[in-house]
Amino acid sequence: MTGFIIALIVGGIAGWLASIIMRRDGSMGLLMNIIVGCIGSVIGNALAGPLLGIQGTVQAFSLVGLLIAIGGAVVLLAIVNLVQRGRVR
Repeated sequence: MTGFIIALIVGGIAGWLASIIMRRDGSMGLLMNIIVGCIGSVIGNALAGPLLGIQGTVQAFSLVGLLIAIGGAVVLLAIVNLVQRGRVR
């Protein structure tokens, strides 16, 4: 149960930081930040594992896991920007 709570907190922080990086902070609320951060963590691990040989987790806090989640969330928000506006900001 504590792993799930930590994943939500770290996912929220990762989603919030990614929304600031991608300049979408004003259009996203707390729930969307958590969702983007958690999905971003999955995307980040899917990309970082095979490409860089590293893996992180948000269920037990680590700096590597947070950075991977932020990177994945930025990728997710870039894809959303492409779909919504036809370009990356």
